[in-house]
Amino acid sequence: MIYLFAGDDTQKKIANYEKFLKTIEKETEVFFVNKNNFDPMQIESFSSSEGLFFTKSAIVFLNLLEKEESLDFILEKLPLMGKSENLFIFSEGKLKKIILDEFKKARAELNIFELSKEKREKYNNFLLADAFGERDKLKLWIYFRQAMDVGVGMEELIGVLFWKAKDLILKKNFSKYSETELQNFTSKISYLLPEARKQGLDDESAFEQFLLEAF
Repeated sequence: MIYLFAGDDTQKKIANYEKFLKTIEKETEVFFVNKNNFDPMQIESFSSSEGLFFTKSAIVFLNLLEKEESLDFILEKLPLMGKSENLFIFSEGKLKKIILDEFKKARAELNIFELSKEKREKYNNFLLADAFGERDKLKLWIYFRQAMDVGVGMEELIGVLFWKAKDLILKKNFSKYSETELQNFTSKISYLLPEARKQGLDDESAFEQFLLEAF
């Protein structure tokens, strides 16, 4: 069975996705797959069997449909996933209609959460800066994903975070971070994208990982 949680209203999407995960039976083995550990052979095995040592598995895919290579593979395997006893759970951003149609054909349960046009146009980049200032990792990640879903440029977000860290230093506001932590943050974020590109890494994945490890 396939369950899709998608859309640019990241807060509602994540809340419903996490609520669903809690309903999975305790004896079910849960595997998480993202862009960094995607293994086509493993996914094919889950799609065509129940596993060797457990009766049922739940495979959770996180933003895997953003890359063309993994997207094409997943769409090809959707019919098998739909017939499998295993659970295939997707947490994705905003998806094109042609992709949603493929999920519908595979009889997936669709859970789509879209921001209203007004909210999308008024997206505030400083939400990310405020979450950083509060040292709230969950909010930081949610607002980052929401920014990605509505097409905000990463350079713009990096600029906002750089400004926030510098502002905390200038105001000598060290209630959440030490001065050294903030200095290190500004130094690393300045070279984040150039370094990622030099190493052949995906910009978005590198930025997301950097934020999750920032504190």
